[in-house]
Amino acid sequence: MSDDRRVAFLGGGKMAEALISGLIRSGGRSVEELMVTCRREERARELAGKYGIAATLDNAEAARWANVLVLMAKPQDIEVLLSQIREHVTPEDLVVSFAAGIRTSFVEKHLPDEVPVVRVMSNVPVMVDEAMSVIAAGRAATERHLAITEELLGYVGRVLRLKETHLDAVTATSGSGPAYFFLLAEAMIEACILLGLSRDVATDLIVQTMLGSAKMLRDTGKHPVELREMVTSPGGTTIEAIRHLEEAGVRAAFLNAIDAARRRSEELAQGGDESED
Repeated sequence: MSDDRRVAFLGGGKMAEALISGLIRSGGRSVEELMVTCRREERARELAGKYGIAATLDNAEAARWANVLVLMAKPQDIEVLLSQIREHVTPEDLVVSFAAGIRTSFVEKHLPDEVPVVRVMSNVPVMVDEAMSVIAAGRAATERHLAITEELLGYVGRVLRLKETHLDAVTATSGSGPAYFFLLAEAMIEACILLGLSRDVATDLIVQTMLGSAKMLRDTGKHPVELREMVTSPGGTTIEAIRHLEEAGVRAAFLNAIDAARRRSEELAQGGDESED
């Protein structure tokens, strides 16, 4: 069994940096057990200086060094990346792919036979250690490989395991979801300003209200309807607002928008249907 402590992040973007930072802060990995690859020399120097980890422009070098390779490249760059690391990856390694819309079958096709691949769909709150990550196993990935991936991602948020067939739905919900909340926050802040509050006050009011509401949902375990009814008294202000939201078709708009995002995720996917495997 290989040593799974050495982790290389292939691609030094914001998501990779957030994961590296979380692993070091939590003690999940020491700086000696991490490496990152970057396209630009100045970015490699920046990450090496900031975190004390090895940084290189050479993906093949990172693949030779590490036992766990985390692919953080953009989807359009993933094929080139796989060609660079192919001859340095063995079935003793683990390849974890963050590339949106790239199916495990696509990654497996460009690597030697029996290399274990785990696909991840995470989201932007990884930057504040509150990510929602979903992982799915490729053909050669075992329980051990899922557990390693789960451990790495557990330092920066929650992790769920699902079948890969569900990942387009995950992309449309938790993957894109932060944008829906930011849009809602933006609209509520604008409404506060319309009512005469300053932008600073409006932002404080709405951000804390959203944070508190999310914590109530998580910590009470109550259904959203129950919590909404707690705030909605007969003939009061909240029910008047809810009536206008329902008349505007907000609920249906969310359903349709998320379904459209799921369809788009399917369109963008590379690697063929899982049923081919």
